[in-house]
Amino acid sequence: MLNNFVAPDLYPAAPEIFLLIMAGIILFVDLVAGQRRWIVGLLTVLTLVGCAAITVLTANDQTVLTFSNMFVDDTLGDLLKLFTYLAVIVVLVYSRSYLAVRNLDKGEFYLLVLLATLGMMVMISASHFLTMYLGIELLSLSLYALVAIDRDSVRATEAAMKYFVLGALASGLLLYGMSMIYGATGSLEVGVVAQSIYNGAGNKTVLVFGLVFLVAGIGFKLGVVPFHMWIPDVYHGAPTAITLFIGSAPKFAAYALAMRLLVYGLFELAQQWQSMLLIMAVLSIALGNLAAIAQTNLKRMLAYSAISHMGFMLLALVSGVVGDNRAPAFAAYTTAMYYTTAYVLMSLATFGMILLLSRNGFESEELEDFKGLNKRSPWFAAMMLVLMFSMAGIPFFIGFFAKFSVLAIVIATGHMSIAVFAVLLSLVGAFYYLRVVKYMYFDAPPANAMPIQAGMDVRLLLSANGLAVALLGIFPQSLIGICQYALARSL
Repeated sequence: MLNNFVAPDLYPAAPEIFLLIMAGIILFVDLVAGQRRWIVGLLTVLTLVGCAAITVLTANDQTVLTFSNMFVDDTLGDLLKLFTYLAVIVVLVYSRSYLAVRNLDKGEFYLLVLLATLGMMVMISASHFLTMYLGIELLSLSLYALVAIDRDSVRATEAAMKYFVLGALASGLLLYGMSMIYGATGSLEVGVVAQSIYNGAGNKTVLVFGLVFLVAGIGFKLGVVPFHMWIPDVYHGAPTAITLFIGSAPKFAAYALAMRLLVYGLFELAQQWQSMLLIMAVLSIALGNLAAIAQTNLKRMLAYSAISHMGFMLLALVSGVVGDNRAPAFAAYTTAMYYTTAYVLMSLATFGMILLLSRNGFESEELEDFKGLNKRSPWFAAMMLVLMFSMAGIPFFIGFFAKFSVLAIVIATGHMSIAVFAVLLSLVGAFYYLRVVKYMYFDAPPANAMPIQAGMDVRLLLSANGLAVALLGIFPQSLIGICQYALARSL
């Protein structure tokens, strides 16, 4: 049996191998570093920079399969990984002070963040259903532990338990769906599954049932209706630094999961999965926007906002195939990728603002905590204004062009009523974003308002993040062009 063993080509997986080795080294350094925890944080950031360098150095225009075709290295994967590294580095910089004053700046935080990043990288490069599952579980288990990292917080522990139970249920659904696809096609390899379905192999009923379970699993990872129940409680219960992490980088992995499973593997069943995603998208936009209005806690408001934004992203995915016409597919999937990137950029800066205003013993997560921010810090009030306008889809910020792109592709594929519905719900959603602006500019600051306490690195990075949201709205073509380039070489 060993005679049939073929040694895998490790070169395409060099970033993952490097990160895994560095995680082991960081674990050892944490044991001997004592009170010098900054070394662990610095090593974690350097590890991600190293992964980015390796990803760039090993990139090429060819799609390479390795590990018995279970792992793929292509341009789309390389770009999504680079976006992921950047998002995680931003999370680490924003979170440093917040974690330090709460004594959560421990080695296990950095180790879990690295392992979660490894899970995302595996999901992004998966070309086999089992590889996808391994990546999902590595990411999910790390996130469950991160949510509960403040062991003295009842709220965080409860959120972690709820996340774990619902996550285990979603994993079960995903596994069941994969087993049905295997039963119908005889393979779990994405390329073979796609070819089998194209050739008409397999029982159509079994395939569709398997597809239903797969879509349910993807829906949970994206946090869309009706699999959204965990989002508000986890966003609210987790320490804000962890909420920032959950609400940003994993969105790239969730997009990659949807692309690898549905577009690369089950494209021949597009009519079926598009119908399901369309219902989930419409319900997510409606529920996310309507429920967010009633929230007074900013983290819960952003949680419902995330549900709505993922609904918008799904609208782009469901516009790829119209009847037998597959011509819109490239534009639709590019738009979905652009929307995901724009959302992550806005989410990073918005949660960064909450961290900026937080201090020891004060979380600054209620809407009223932003009262009079303009009088305390006009610059960061302006940054928050840009972010809220962008989230609401007001011209000319990145959020506007992201929503405009989605609506354009939805209208182009004949879903006019859906586009009108999305616009009306976006107008409703603008209310809760503009409410934050009203608090900042038209209300007096609280009597106990404290000056902003944050390092120069956080202030500079947050300013750059906010300016990127504004500038990429004025010059959106650069980011759209990068997304088009990656997908053109990978589809």
